[in-house]
Amino acid sequence: MAMAMASLARRKAYLLSRNLSNTSSEAVRYSSLTSFSRGFASAGSDDNDVVVVGGGPGGYVAAIKAAQLGLKTTCIEKRGALGGTCLNVGCIPSKALLHSSHMYYEAKHAFSHHGVKFSDVEIDLPAMMSQKDKAVSNLTRGIEGLFKKNKVTYVKGYGKFISPSEISVDTIDGENTVVKGKNIIIATGSDVKSLPGITIDEKKIVSSTGALALQEIPKKLVVVGAGYIGLEMGSVWGRLGSEVTVVEFGPDIVPSMDSEIRKQFQRSLEKQGMKFMLKTKVVGVDTSGDGVKLTLEPASGGDQTSFEADVVLVSAGRVPFTSGLDLDKIGVEMDKGGRILVNERFSTNVSGVYAIGDVIPGPMLAHKAEEDGVACVEFLAGKVGHVDYDKVPGVVYTHPEVASVGKTEEQVKASGVAYRVGKFPFMANSRAKAIDNAEGLVKILAEKETDKILGVHIMASNAGELIHEAAIALQYDASSEDIARVCHAHPTMSEALKEAAMATYDKPIHI
Repeated sequence: MAMAMASLARRKAYLLSRNLSNTSSEAVRYSSLTSFSRGFASAGSDDNDVVVVGGGPGGYVAAIKAAQLGLKTTCIEKRGALGGTCLNVGCIPSKALLHSSHMYYEAKHAFSHHGVKFSDVEIDLPAMMSQKDKAVSNLTRGIEGLFKKNKVTYVKGYGKFISPSEISVDTIDGENTVVKGKNIIIATGSDVKSLPGITIDEKKIVSSTGALALQEIPKKLVVVGAGYIGLEMGSVWGRLGSEVTVVEFGPDIVPSMDSEIRKQFQRSLEKQGMKFMLKTKVVGVDTSGDGVKLTLEPASGGDQTSFEADVVLVSAGRVPFTSGLDLDKIGVEMDKGGRILVNERFSTNVSGVYAIGDVIPGPMLAHKAEEDGVACVEFLAGKVGHVDYDKVPGVVYTHPEVASVGKTEEQVKASGVAYRVGKFPFMANSRAKAIDNAEGLVKILAEKETDKILGVHIMASNAGELIHEAAIALQYDASSEDIARVCHAHPTMSEALKEAAMATYDKPIHI
């Protein structure tokens, strides 16, 4: 009963905080900007309450939510297909290929352990790509259906600002139209970050977009950059037979990851055949031959070496996409990294102009952009929006997956807060052992004095799904004991989270 009352008290305090203001240091990104006004008065802007520029996860979600809240809404998208990079050439097609390649890998290497045997296993790459493309097209059409259902006007074309309330659109059918809005939301997302001296041709040297559409399996693939995208795409082609080498300028893969988890993750990828060249930079690229010849040298300088590959994937990160919007004409302020500066209500310094997603500071993640979009239009509709960037989960969709939410152990140490760590390996989880998929662990960090959970990190085959129990716990300031005392179904992978929570505040049962 005491624990239940405590949980209710935390819930009440949380809701109260939402009705005030989001004071997270991450969320208050530009507090000196002009204060927000709820009025919809703007000359020459009578056509729409809201115009969203960009139809990606942030943009289309913002448009749908605005319409649901009774605001007349138009969404402008240059691609001619909704869903943005994520749906068309990012999150969705990459997960389709990750799943298909994993099925092939399992059939070739693991099915026999379960008594399922084949005389031969073949890769039909065109069929694999077709399945990926079908998933993308179905989802894109689904969003168009949601636009029609919610009465969102959809304009296909490239938009740029004429004024803070007018967007000139060069439509994909060669026409031009002007879309007016009392409030305009910039949701144009991000683009591939280029590297000096490397020209992406999407044939020999590819971005993530090209890596999703290779016509044949490269014998040797070099991935430049050891972040989420590079490791996922390297994993796809590695499973299908490519010899994958990752070249990373820094000393670690996925530097934002908890270091203990990162080390285990790298060992796992190495066991799968992925090779790593850390603290290494690319200083030259020669595509004159049949393949690609790379010139490499240590990040700190030193002797150069050569490395040959059939295909090079450039995956050095992403940058905000604001090209061609003519933001300078209306005076929108940006930082040195090209990100649009906004306040806690997503308002720029220009009245009536807002920005969300990858074009503003914060995690460049589709689900973060979606939350930005919802919160932004809630503010516009006179409601209270809320996004806590400290509690946005992140997932690497390799096998095993790695998922995290909250702080890493390094961040907790740096904060000076006394803390406890609880861990539980999937080798001791009955469901993981039963399905012969027991690689990985759960790690929980909690404040020593209060037992409040500070961060959760999971490496497991289904980590991307398991992490959300932890995300809810962090959202409501739960303790590790709160999770430990929740009855978890048996046998499930999620019991490992319960056991790790038990290990944090007391002792686990099964190890």
